Amino acid sequence: MAKKEFKAESKRLLEMMINSIYTHREIFLRELISNASDAIDKIYYKALTDENLVFNKEDYYIKVSADKANRTLTITDSGIGMTQEELENNLGVIAKSGSLAFKGENEAKDGHNIIGQFGVGFYSAFMVADMVTVTTKALGSDQAFKWESTGTDGYTIEPCEKDSVGTEIVLKIKANTEEDQYDECLEEYRLKAIIKKYSDFIRYPIKMDIKGQRPKEDAENEFEEYVEEQTVNSMVPIWRKNKDELTDEDYNNFYAEKRYGFDKPLKHIHIKADGAVVYNAILFIPENTPFDYYTKEFEKGLELYSNGVLIMEKCGDLIPDYFSFVKGMVDSEDLSLNISREMLQHDRQLTMIAKNIKNKIKSALQSMLKDEREKYEKFYSAFGRQLKFGVYNDYGTHKDVLQDLLMFYSSTEKKLVTLDEYVSRMPEDQKYIYYAAGESTQRIEKLPQTEMVADKGYEILYFTDDVDEFAIKMLMTYKEKEFKSVSSGDLGIEPDAEDKPSEAEEGENKELFESMSSILAGRVKSVRASKRLKSHPVCLTAEGELTIEMEKILKAMPNGQDVKADKVLEININHDVFKSLKEAYKGDQEKLALYTNLLYNQALLIEGLTISDPVEFTNDICKIMV
Repeated sequence: MAKKEFKAESKRLLEMMINSIYTHREIFLRELISNASDAIDKIYYKALTDENLVFNKEDYYIKVSADKANRTLTITDSGIGMTQEELENNLGVIAKSGSLAFKGENEAKDGHNIIGQFGVGFYSAFMVADMVTVTTKALGSDQAFKWESTGTDGYTIEPCEKDSVGTEIVLKIKANTEEDQYDECLEEYRLKAIIKKYSDFIRYPIKMDIKGQRPKEDAENEFEEYVEEQTVNSMVPIWRKNKDELTDEDYNNFYAEKRYGFDKPLKHIHIKADGAVVYNAILFIPENTPFDYYTKEFEKGLELYSNGVLIMEKCGDLIPDYFSFVKGMVDSEDLSLNISREMLQHDRQLTMIAKNIKNKIKSALQSMLKDEREKYEKFYSAFGRQLKFGVYNDYGTHKDVLQDLLMFYSSTEKKLVTLDEYVSRMPEDQKYIYYAAGESTQRIEKLPQTEMVADKGYEILYFTDDVDEFAIKMLMTYKEKEFKSVSSGDLGIEPDAEDKPSEAEEGENKELFESMSSILAGRVKSVRASKRLKSHPVCLTAEGELTIEMEKILKAMPNGQDVKADKVLEININHDVFKSLKEAYKGDQEKLALYTNLLYNQALLIEGLTISDPVEFTNDICKIMV
């Protein structure tokens, strides 16, 4: 039998395939099973227009058989089979899509669609096989044919005997090498795992002869081995069932079976889209944060299927980064696939699906926030930080999508509140949305800077995450209300008349504060009388966009940036400490310097900032005790 050569383009593609164009070699089985499913689908299509052909689904199957002794793996189907010409066209020319051509002539609306490009998927077999033999008999034909190839050197086609219609593919599995263990292609447990992973929802039964043990009937405590043909795949995907058929338990079981997490999902989203793009999806909002969620190793993405066949385990293009906590899958028949079936073309359909999914996730979170507050707060404690990162990233591009999902601890409500809830409670005379940043709510509550805002009866939002202030700076306003830190230079609140110093006092104080500024030169921008302090003697505030809390965060980063906020030391002129300052200024400059440094270091400690010289600080304390 004369060997035929592959066309030049096909030969180059085959060389790429043999050298693993796919990321994981195990997908060869997915490709061959998908092709077998296509072949059965073709009989279904034909039965739609041929009165003499009856499609009885129970008669159709796919069989996977391993023979370790002879190192062969066989995939058999009862599909439509191929003629000699179809063997030439489909297997002799890589990327010649018999499936796609057939689909164009036989469209159906009930889910029996042809998946992928037959030629390309078929040749993935050469990643694990030295020789591939295809024996096939076409529907309506009396003659069967055998196609055989050992790779790039070409192929042969010859007539042969075959009793039934369908196709049998025999792979001669390669010998093991130091780098690759090809034996796993013959292991029952491994084949089952691959089928469950990639082809669990193929609509026809995928059968295997499974070994087992059972007690002997005539002997106590003795067991015998037996072999039983079993269907390995589940066939009916949960996402194709009607929502009213399914319970929360069904969704939770699916979540567990797919190993999306070890927790129970807080919420599921079941999407059946029949508009411009047709797809099904089941999405989950987890309860707990994965251990690696905030690390570089975490990979976001949804499982992507085409007609029940897994194409990608993690399709990151389907969800935005700020919703990367969402788990689940998408199944669509409308997606364009490239040569490897693992890399999607970034086409219009994928973009439309991603946009729809983003909107569905946001809607589900808003619904949870409105109707299941406790559940939403549980979610927010796990993933709220990611939403705030989403506001901050990409220069605030997504802030409009996310702002209504944000929550912060409230000084008056003593619980998490939304920005909308805060604004709805604002008194008419309140100009700003006030916030205070710190390591914890307990520390923030004790900050001197909060006194004046709290005395006015204004609510303060507590920022305890390192990303909070950065996100709010990007948000800038909410419902036309600006955000204002309680530590900012101007709070927009006028002090009460009795707290205002006279003109004479202001003049006298000015000289004192200039003297203190000289003492603290290089450490603070200025020293001034405070308009915000009531009972506390001193505090630090900041002028400009960079706050003191932001300075702390930036310095704590791995590549700590040498940045400094423009700090202002504010003194409470109604506090007894100020009297001591004035007395020292009039008669003892050394004591003034001592008091000034003590107050500055005290302000640093209140802010959680590091004192540059702790020994000097303790010596200064000792001086005032002597």
